Amino acid sequence: MTVISTARQRAQKELLLPARPRHSLTAEAWYRLIRNRAAVFGMIIVAFFLFMAAFAHVLAPENPLQLNSGKGFLPPPWAGEINDIRGDPQFFFGTDTLGRDVASRIIYGARVSMVVGFVPTGIILLVGTIVGMLAGYYGGRIDSLLMRLTDVIYAFPDLLFFIIVMVALRDTFLGKLLNGLFLLFFALAIVNWVGVARVMRGQVLSLKQKEFVEAARCIGAKDSRIMFRHILPNTLGPLIVMGAFSVPAVIIAEAILGYLGLGLRPATDPNAFFITSWGSLLLEGQTAIHAQPFMLLAPALCVAVVVLGFNFLGDGLRDAFDPRLSGTQ
Repeated sequence: MTVISTARQRAQKELLLPARPRHSLTAEAWYRLIRNRAAVFGMIIVAFFLFMAAFAHVLAPENPLQLNSGKGFLPPPWAGEINDIRGDPQFFFGTDTLGRDVASRIIYGARVSMVVGFVPTGIILLVGTIVGMLAGYYGGRIDSLLMRLTDVIYAFPDLLFFIIVMVALRDTFLGKLLNGLFLLFFALAIVNWVGVARVMRGQVLSLKQKEFVEAARCIGAKDSRIMFRHILPNTLGPLIVMGAFSVPAVIIAEAILGYLGLGLRPATDPNAFFITSWGSLLLEGQTAIHAQPFMLLAPALCVAVVVLGFNFLGDGLRDAFDPRLSGTQ
């Protein structure tokens, strides 16, 4: 009897306690994300390269366009002798064929890769979200028309389309705008939004029959308000995850185009914000792999590390926003 009465008193006290406040879905997702060590490691990598891109003019030890006569193809000073040539301590990763500092060019190349990663991804998410939301919300003929358009765009081979656009328009006004960066944005974003549109359409189809959407219709809310104020916030989780996985794919595509000689145009102004890209450095390094192998290895390592960081972050975001994990942490 004593045990029963004690348990009864404890239950009564718990009933009198105020209810524990519930955290928002975003706070719970962030809590799960920071507990994922791989995701935190990915965030550190991404933050490091973003910092390097933003402050390249401060971090670069030399002018990336400065020619050092008589110092071409110098190996890194810590690599010993390569082809009977010893490096100069002034150049950490050595020099290229014209005597330019490879380390400084790699640091400046992070600017192009980061911008090319985020700007086309933003365009991809914007176009895909609008198309998918309109198709899923209105249905009928609008859905059929937009999805058939999506199927047509999806039929284009991505890399082949990038190459065709860059070759055909490289010498036009669009190809020369921002040293070819604007055309690169356009080429990378024009065919990659179809995946986002399909995912967004599926999300809208599952959400538009929910009670909160029906309640918004009953009080006379406009379609635009329902879509962007009620449905869109509930689809941010999948969109964020898709964006995190889209950035490394775009970075790899830019590196491939740069390696093929179809990326950023070479800059001649030392004060230019965009001077070179990792893809262009890969092309330069491939032609000099025997004379100075670190011209190829250093930018390739940067591309691999930043892609790995974004993939770790994308995996962590996918686990954090997975609703099946909401009650397990």
